[in-house]
Amino acid sequence: MEKVNTTARLATLRSLMKETGVDIYVVPSEDSHASEYTAPCDNRRPFISGFTGSAGTAVVTLDKAALATDGRYFNQATQQLDDNWHLLKTGLQDVPTWQEWAADESAGGKTVGIDPALVSSSVAEKLDESIKKKGGAGLKAVSENLVDAVWGQAQPARSSNTVKLLHQKYAGKNTATKLTELRKELEKKKAAAFVVSLLDEVAWLFNLRGSDITYNPVFFSYAVVTQDSATLYVDDAKLDEDCRSYLEENNVSVKPYKALFDDAKALASDAVANETSEKQKKYLISNKASWALKLVLGGDKYVDEVRSPVGDAKAIKNEVELEGMRKCHIRDGAALIKFLAWLEDQLVNKKAVLDEVAAADRLEQFRAEQKNYVGLSFDTISSTGANAAIIHYKPEPGACATIDPEGIYLVDSGAQFLDGTTDVTRTVHFGTPTEEQKKAYTLVLKGNIALDTAVFPKGTTGFAIDCLARQYLWKQGLDYRHGTGHGVGSYLNVHEGPIGIGTRKQYADVALAAGNVLSIEPGYYEDGNYGIRIENLVMVREVKTEHSFGDKPFLGFEHITVAPYCRKLIDESLLTEEEKQWLNESHQEVRERMEGRLGGDEVAQRWLERETQLF
Repeated sequence: MEKVNTTARLATLRSLMKETGVDIYVVPSEDSHASEYTAPCDNRRPFISGFTGSAGTAVVTLDKAALATDGRYFNQATQQLDDNWHLLKTGLQDVPTWQEWAADESAGGKTVGIDPALVSSSVAEKLDESIKKKGGAGLKAVSENLVDAVWGQAQPARSSNTVKLLHQKYAGKNTATKLTELRKELEKKKAAAFVVSLLDEVAWLFNLRGSDITYNPVFFSYAVVTQDSATLYVDDAKLDEDCRSYLEENNVSVKPYKALFDDAKALASDAVANETSEKQKKYLISNKASWALKLVLGGDKYVDEVRSPVGDAKAIKNEVELEGMRKCHIRDGAALIKFLAWLEDQLVNKKAVLDEVAAADRLEQFRAEQKNYVGLSFDTISSTGANAAIIHYKPEPGACATIDPEGIYLVDSGAQFLDGTTDVTRTVHFGTPTEEQKKAYTLVLKGNIALDTAVFPKGTTGFAIDCLARQYLWKQGLDYRHGTGHGVGSYLNVHEGPIGIGTRKQYADVALAAGNVLSIEPGYYEDGNYGIRIENLVMVREVKTEHSFGDKPFLGFEHITVAPYCRKLIDESLLTEEEKQWLNESHQEVRERMEGRLGGDEVAQRWLERETQLF
């Protein structure tokens, strides 16, 4: 990973800061739709800092610069940041958050600036309060993005890719039904309208998919839904005839993308006009919506921020979506099994020399052969040896490692299919692993099994069960610096809220529910040596129990990932009889689901038979 010299960029930014009356400038990762993954034109934080991970916030003063990121990216950030930057390792003891660092730097009456389109109002309000407590002047909304001004003509153009209709045989529910359900939520909350600002929520609500952000089948858009109207804000040229006809059938009007803020001003004017009327109701926006959107709608007096009812509905898949997820994971499993068998054959039998990118490309080819394949769901993490310890490692052509058959190889990958989204990680060894590696792998596997087999009452959160996956590592004084699971979309974003498994606060706020699809992915990493992660996707389902305490239903998981575990890395002496039985049953499922799926690939068939032998 190469460092980018950011000296000139920072100098230009600081000059603009002085002109704007800003002493400290915050550069978030997100775009104006709070997207985790952004289009090239919105990659402002990577541009100004040189750090390309998906999570992080840059804070620039007139003489300092700091980059805050979480444990997934400590290793990567250390390698990518040049000497202009101080790394804030979020979550470590005595390390300030970026908000705390910015507030500390503001002491003495300094002003902190931020583009209000790139931050939620709740984050902005808390930051403003923290700044003033430290003696700063407060937070200033800077509507002209200063990084864009530094970037200039080199900034990539916004995509104009075509939007496609997702047919109901994949979506399972039409837009008219989804709008009816949303309007019931508006009625419950006595709200005038809901302004939909998150891209995956717009895509789901209108059964449309796009390609404006790589790997995420979304398109730049907003929507406003009232009790008697639904308006989609998207550039008309992006819609084909199928999309237009479908939207018309479902009573959805279309306006230009940029018209949203003008219409929001009109909504705010209506709210002011009706202020003394009994009919006056507030507008709802997501608690992830931008500060800019809340301001244009009139602020706190006329706007309520809520956990998005669209996001909640989207996270509970219908039976068509669930069945699509099962089917696409079988096809995805066939591609992964063919790939791992091919890779071992190339490295061990044919003594081929392959680098990490060549392996990732071959895996993509295997996936592309599968029915309903659309593309990858994220950059493939193809990592050998020490690179496997970089949790979100991305191999680059000409600058990646040659795969060492005598070392750990970790591949974290996934695909977008018309009927679902996949995300799977397998860690393998083609030679002779050390006892330390076998122990670490088996402890991670035991955690995966413990969570996969968990049964818990309705109302349980992912925060509450995270420890089940970590318990065996904890007993050895070990751990990992990432969440244990994230929600997954249905032919949508591979990371989907609001549910997940981990220690983040939001995972304690939302209970897991039948129909959720999420990952289970504990891991262990030795920086500079190796990394291990095992990831499966699971569905939350209601399960039968002998008793029903408190008359509550109980829930459990149905795993849908179809791929074996590396026998060479399993220390059988560390497994209980129950865990061995779970492995045997899982491997039997893999064999059954792969029946007739490998297309006569004898190398893959032999590899599968060997890796799924009973314990």
